[in-house]
Amino acid sequence: MMSAERGAAENSLQAYGRDLQHYVAFLETRGGALLSASSDDIRAYLASLEEHGFARTTAARRLSAVRQFHQFIHGEGLAAANPAAIVESPKAGRPLPKTLSTQDIDLLLAEAKERVSRVEGKARFKAERLYCLLELLAATGLRVSELVGLTVRAVTADDAFLAIKGKGGRERLVPVSDRARGVLQAYLKTLALQEAAETKWLFPSHGASGCLTRQHFAIELKALAAACGLDIAKVSPHVLRHAFASYLLECGADLRAVQQMLGHADISTTQIYTHVQAGRLQAVVEIHHPLAKKS
Repeated sequence: MMSAERGAAENSLQAYGRDLQHYVAFLETRGGALLSASSDDIRAYLASLEEHGFARTTAARRLSAVRQFHQFIHGEGLAAANPAAIVESPKAGRPLPKTLSTQDIDLLLAEAKERVSRVEGKARFKAERLYCLLELLAATGLRVSELVGLTVRAVTADDAFLAIKGKGGRERLVPVSDRARGVLQAYLKTLALQEAAETKWLFPSHGASGCLTRQHFAIELKALAAACGLDIAKVSPHVLRHAFASYLLECGADLRAVQQMLGHADISTTQIYTHVQAGRLQAVVEIHHPLAKKS
C-alpha cells in the first residue's frame, strides 16, 4: 500500500519495515501480536523507547509507522479497531537544521576542483565525479538520493532545469546555475570517454543499483572535508542541502519558491529554515519598521 498507493521511496519503505519489526519484537516480549495489540500495548512500547534512551523524535516516527499499520489492517477488516488512533505522539521541539558557512562550502569546492587538476586516469574520473556531485548539490539543494539517482537524460533534456522525481513520486523542476551547468557539461564529456557503453546513470557504479550509493558519496565528502581541515562530524550531503535553503532565504528568496525547489510537500517543513534567519529578520525590522527607529 505504501509503495503502490502512496508512492513511498525505497528508503522510506525500509525505514517503515525496521520500525515495525522493532514494534513486533516488543509485542512478542509481552506475549502479544500485531492483530490483537491494544492501546495499552502501544503506550507501553512508547514508554519502553523512552526508558532505553530513544529520542522523542524517534519515538514519534515509530508511532507514525505503528499508527499507519493499524489503520491499514483496520481498513482491510483484519482488526476491529485502530488501537493507535487514541495514542498521543510524544511532544518534542523541532531541532534547527545544521548548516555550513559559505566559506566552508567554498573551501570544499576549491579542494574538489584542485583535485581534478592534479590526478590522472581513473583517479581523475573519480575526482571529477566528486566535484560535479558537490557543485550540483550546493547549487540545487537536492536530496542525496535524488542526486546520486540522476540520469543522463534528466540533466541533458533542459539546459536550465533538472527534472526531479522526489518523495511520493512528486515531480519538480529545479534550476541549475551557470557555474554548476559548466561543471556538469565537463563531467558529461569525461563520462562519455570513461564508459565503454552508453550509461543510464549520471553517476554510474558497478554495484547492484547501477548508480553511486548515498553512503559512498557521504564517505567521499567526509574525506574531502578532512582534507580541508573541517570537522567531518559537521559535514554531510544533508547539511549542504540545509545550507542551500538557508542561504536562499537569507538573500530574500520567496518561501514558496524554496519549498518548490526542495520538494517539500508541506510548507511547514520549509519554514524551519526561517528560524535560523532570526538575526537578519531582526535587522530588517530595525531598519524598516517606523516604530523601531530611534528618535
